[in-house]
Amino acid sequence: MRIALAGNPNSGKTTLFNAITGRIEHVGNWPGVTVAKKEGDVKRELNRTGSTIRAVDLPGAYSISPFTSEECITSNFIRDEDPDVIINIVDAASLRRSLFFTTQLLELGIPVVIALNKIDQVKRKGITINTDKLAEKLKCKVIETSSTRKKGLAELIAAAAEVRGKGQEAPFSSPAGLDDTDRAGVEAADRERFAFVDKLVEEVEVRKIDSSRLTIQDAVDRIVAHKIWGIPIFAVVIFAVFSISQVWLGPLLADYFVGWIDGLYAYVEGLLGDGVSPLLSALLLDGIIGGVGAVVGFLPLIMVMFFLLALLEDCGYMARVAVVMDRYLKKVGLSGRSIIPMILGTGCAIPGVMATRTIRDPRQRRTTAMLTPFMPCGAKLPVIALFAGVFFKDAAWVGTTMYFMGIAIVIVGALIIRRIVRESPVRSFFIMELPEYRLPSIKRAFISMMSRAKAFIIKAGTIILVCNALVHIMQAFTWSFQPVEEGMQSTSILATLATPFAVLLIPLGFGAWQLAAAALTGFIAKENVVGTLAVVYSISNFIDTEEFVLVSGAGDVAAVLGLTSVSALAYLMFNLFTPPCFAAIGAMNAEMGSRKWLWAAIGFQFGMGYTVAYLVYQIGTLITTGSFGNAVIPGFLAVAFFIGLLIHLMHRKEQRASAGVKEVA
Repeated sequence: MRIALAGNPNSGKTTLFNAITGRIEHVGNWPGVTVAKKEGDVKRELNRTGSTIRAVDLPGAYSISPFTSEECITSNFIRDEDPDVIINIVDAASLRRSLFFTTQLLELGIPVVIALNKIDQVKRKGITINTDKLAEKLKCKVIETSSTRKKGLAELIAAAAEVRGKGQEAPFSSPAGLDDTDRAGVEAADRERFAFVDKLVEEVEVRKIDSSRLTIQDAVDRIVAHKIWGIPIFAVVIFAVFSISQVWLGPLLADYFVGWIDGLYAYVEGLLGDGVSPLLSALLLDGIIGGVGAVVGFLPLIMVMFFLLALLEDCGYMARVAVVMDRYLKKVGLSGRSIIPMILGTGCAIPGVMATRTIRDPRQRRTTAMLTPFMPCGAKLPVIALFAGVFFKDAAWVGTTMYFMGIAIVIVGALIIRRIVRESPVRSFFIMELPEYRLPSIKRAFISMMSRAKAFIIKAGTIILVCNALVHIMQAFTWSFQPVEEGMQSTSILATLATPFAVLLIPLGFGAWQLAAAALTGFIAKENVVGTLAVVYSISNFIDTEEFVLVSGAGDVAAVLGLTSVSALAYLMFNLFTPPCFAAIGAMNAEMGSRKWLWAAIGFQFGMGYTVAYLVYQIGTLITTGSFGNAVIPGFLAVAFFIGLLIHLMHRKEQRASAGVKEVA
C-alpha cells in the first residue's frame, strides 16, 4: 500500500512524515524546504494492517495545477503514479487557505483522508473546528493530528487503510471539459471553488479571538522583521551564535573530544611499536589520524552551532530573516524566494542549491544557484574556527563577519549578473505566512544536530580520510616514487603539483605550496583545508583544550603557517568564496541545466574569491605596514582581467540587445 502525503507548504507535512516513518528529513519553518519526493515505510506500531505501507512525502503545493517545479513533482506523482490513498495535511490554523487544494484532490477519484494538523495550536488560540461536520461536507474522513506531539497518527494510518480501494466522491467539481488553456474558464472555476471553501469554513470554524487586536507576536514582528532594525538584530543574533559555538560552549565540549583523539593517536602509536616502517607509521599516525583528527576536532564547535541554528529555525525566527532579506534581494534582481536556498546553504550548499528549483524564472533560478555557495556552509566552519582562533583573539566577530561578507558578495554578484544578462526585471512576489513564535523543541534541535554531525563524521571517515592519506603519500614520495629526503619536501609530488597554483596566490599573501595544496584539496571538500594543513605541516592537534584556543602541538600555528593576520584573513576568504566542493558543483549543474551557465558560475566564483582575497591582503597590508604587499602589480593585472572580462560581457550583451538579437542562455 502506498500513501501520498500532500499539502500546502509549511503545513507540517514533513514533520508528520518523520513521525510516521521514523525518518529524519530536514524540517524548515518556511515553505519550499521539500523540493523532491521522499519515501519511507510507516512504523510497525502505527501500521495495523500486517502489510507494508509506504509513505511518500511530496513537495508542498497550493494547487494541483502546477505553477512551480515542486508543484510539478506533486501533481505528476498524484496523477501518474496512482497512489492507493492521499493523506491531505491541512493546517488547522489556516483552514481557508488549505481547503482550496483539498477540494482539488477530492476531484481526482483517489481516496482521501484529511489530517487536520496543528490542532493543538488551534485550540490554544481559542479556535474551534467542527471536525464531524467538516468530514460530512467534504465526504471524506477527517482525523485531528499534531505531528509535533505525535497525536492521532495511529488513527490516521488506520483511516487510510480503511478507505483503500474505495471510490471518492467530490463535494465540489470543476466544470466538465474545462481546459487549462481556457484562462477565463479556469479563473471563474477558481472563484467558485474559493466561494465554496469560504462558505464551508464559516460553517465549521468558530473563532473566539479578536483578529483586529495587536498580539504580542505582531508587536515582536514589528521589531525583528523591521526593514531597518531587522538587519542589526540579525547581526547580533549571528554574533551570539558564533560566540557560544566558537568561544564559550564549543571549546569546552572540544576538551573531551580532543582527548579521545589524542588517546587514539597514542594507542595506535603503541601498537605500531618501533619495528614498523616509518612511512607506514607516518601514514597512519600523521596522515590519517592526525589529518582526520584535525578536522573532527572541530566537530563539537560545529554541533553547537547547528544546534543553535536549529533552535532559531524552530522558534520561527529564521522565517523573519527571510522576510527582512526579501526586500533587498528583489532590488538586485533576485527573487524573494532566493533567500530560502541561501539560508539552507548555511547548513550545506547542496540542499541550498537544490532548493532553487522553487524559483520559477530561469534566470533568477540560475543566478541563485550560482550565488548560494557563497554563504558559509557547515563544511567551511572548521576553516573559520581554525583561522579565527589562531590569528584573532576575538573569534566570534570573525565568523559573524564571514557570514555577512557572504551576504554582501551575493548582493554584489547579483548586481553584476543582472548587468551582464541585461534582461528586463521580472516582477516576482514572495508570499509567506509567518509561523507563530513558539518555544523551540530541544529534541528536534538535537536530532537535527546529530543528523548533521553524522553526515560530517561519514564525510570525515570517507572523503577526508582518503584525501588526507593521498596528500600524505604525495608529500612523502617524489615522481620516481622514492621517499622524499629530509628538507627536500619541494621535490615531492604534492609540492610540484601545487607550486604552479601557489604562484597565482602570491599577490594574495600566501604563495607557499603547502597553503596552495590545502586550497586545492578544499575543492574536494572544504574540511580538507584543515586536514591538509595538519598533514603538510605535521601539526598533531590544532586545539589546546586547557586554554581553549587553537594552537599546534609543535608550536604556534601562526608561526608554522607563516601568515600575518592580514594574509590569514585573505586566505580564509579565498577558501570561503571560491567555488564550492565538487558535490555542490554537481548540484549546480543539475539545477542550472546549462553547461554554459555552469562554467560561467565556476569562473565567476573563482574570480570573486580571488578579487576579495587580493583586496583584503593588499589594502590590509597598506594600512598595517604603510606599503602594499608582494606582487601587487601582477595581482592587479589578474583582477583587472577579471573585471575587464565582466565589463566586456556586459557591453557585448548590451550591443546584442540594442541590435535586437536575443541570446538564448
